Amino acid sequence: MNRLNKVEVCFSPALFRFYKDKNAIVIVVDPLRATSAICTAFEKGVKKLIPVGTVDEARAYKNNGYLVAAERDGYVLDFADFGNSPFNFTPERVKGKTIVYSTTNGTQAIQTASSCYKVIIGSFLNLSAICKWVIQQDRDIIILCAAWKNKFNLEDSVLAGAIIDQLLESEKYYSICDSALAAMDLWTMAKTDLVGYINKAAQRSRLRDKGLDDVIEYCHTPDSTEVIPVLKENYIVELRNTHHL
Repeated sequence: MNRLNKVEVCFSPALFRFYKDKNAIVIVVDPLRATSAICTAFEKGVKKLIPVGTVDEARAYKNNGYLVAAERDGYVLDFADFGNSPFNFTPERVKGKTIVYSTTNGTQAIQTASSCYKVIIGSFLNLSAICKWVIQQDRDIIILCAAWKNKFNLEDSVLAGAIIDQLLESEKYYSICDSALAAMDLWTMAKTDLVGYINKAAQRSRLRDKGLDDVIEYCHTPDSTEVIPVLKENYIVELRNTHHL
């Protein structure tokens, strides 16, 4: 009998040291808006993204002539070409290009997980695609929620629950992780009216207050793409463009 693989959920990058497993695949989730935007960028033809954690790094890349998508607290940085709304990543703007990408929470989470076996980018947009791929890999999984400035948030946790639901259904995974079970309970409550449930999330209110909430329904539309962005060295690329399939 084949060994079942373990799936765990880390609700915040601040807790990741307690979960870290160099042999695990990490799925970073930040559906409002970072990971949704990353998936959209690859769906629209971006060549690669360079994730950077700090404003100073993003500014340095801009000074060296790179196209930069960067925001903090939802606001586009003054030197950036655009922010992290998925709607900014149009084919006309991104196809075939390398773009530097920096967000309040998502890019830091990606870097936090970078020493693990593989880091992939998850959203509702590519939900089934990542689950199908992960199930084939025969590896333990950590779902890392980007959180909000290291604090627990609902939207990441609900997405984590949706991923776990598919992994456990495959009967190739198990979990005795309380945060994974909690995430699944949240998904059970949310899945019949996902957008309605997310309306109670703090990030939903933050985006509404800034006039940035036009992406809510889009970011919670499951399976609109099959792209799987993956961290390869210091870049994010599309998985099918690597030699790891």
